[in-house]
Amino acid sequence: MQQVSFPHPEVIGSFHRFGLFGIPYQVLRPTRETDKGWMVEIEIPESGERLEYSLNAVLDDPEEN
Repeated sequence: MQQVSFPHPEVIGSFHRFGLFGIPYQVLRPTRETDKGWMVEIEIPESGERLEYSLNAVLDDPEEN
């Protein structure tokens, strides 16, 4: 079985927003690789909700400072 490494470990633990004016979320961990790219688990601090989100979307969303 081939070991695949996560391509952007620097995003783990970082905070981003859904677009320019969206609510913030934190990237928790990589979940799986798909044919369209990696998925990560995120948490929305405002609600505590956790969900799976596309790494490509994370990379497109602005980082929260």
